[in-house]
Amino acid sequence: MHTGTRIIAMMAPELSLTRLLQLTSPSLPVGGFTYSQGLEWAIETGWIRTAADLEAWVADQLVQALARLDIPLLARLYEASAERDAVRLGIWIDRLIAARETAELRLEEANRGRALADLLIAWELPHALEWRGLLARSQAAGLAFAAAAWKIPRAPLAEAYAWSWVEGLVLAGVKCVPLGQTQGQQVLARLASAIPAPITTGLSLEDEAIGASCPALAIASSRHETQYTRLFRS
Repeated sequence: MHTGTRIIAMMAPELSLTRLLQLTSPSLPVGGFTYSQGLEWAIETGWIRTAADLEAWVADQLVQALARLDIPLLARLYEASAERDAVRLGIWIDRLIAARETAELRLEEANRGRALADLLIAWELPHALEWRGLLARSQAAGLAFAAAAWKIPRAPLAEAYAWSWVEGLVLAGVKCVPLGQTQGQQVLARLASAIPAPITTGLSLEDEAIGASCPALAIASSRHETQYTRLFRS
């Protein structure tokens, strides 16, 4: 087992695409399938009733939140990790957590961050154990750290991050609306074509331009905290 984890850490340059798929796989043991980011409440309250409603909800957040907050911060977490700058990594983690508008969203970032940090240590990535305190605060930080260690370029990381986020929300919507699997895949196919533009925007933003406000998401997430019957943790 020790030999296998060592190989994972050393083979990155030749397997960057494979490792990227591994990092963003739904099977990664960080509990991603247990979160809906307020979507479950939005469905129960009637904001989202159809496949078109779901697509509009996700597309709006893709343009407003991911493009202007998650993607540019992911890029900075990546750069800090690549340069082994723990101080700067901590600063950008603080910025990301401060931008999570509800207790549920902050808790999700932390829970997934802790799970991923432990996985990075199990993979024996250099400095993962030393930096666990930082990496455990944010899943995005762990993803950026692993991508930098495995020489995965910044742009593919951002695109895979966005795809994983879109897929997770759409699959949550398929369960809760509910929708058929074919409808869900049709929504995913349309949203896939909307991913490149926000990635370009996010990777080009200057530091002072980073930030987003999504009132509907904040309301749905905060109301989900006390939702009586629910399938998802957030």
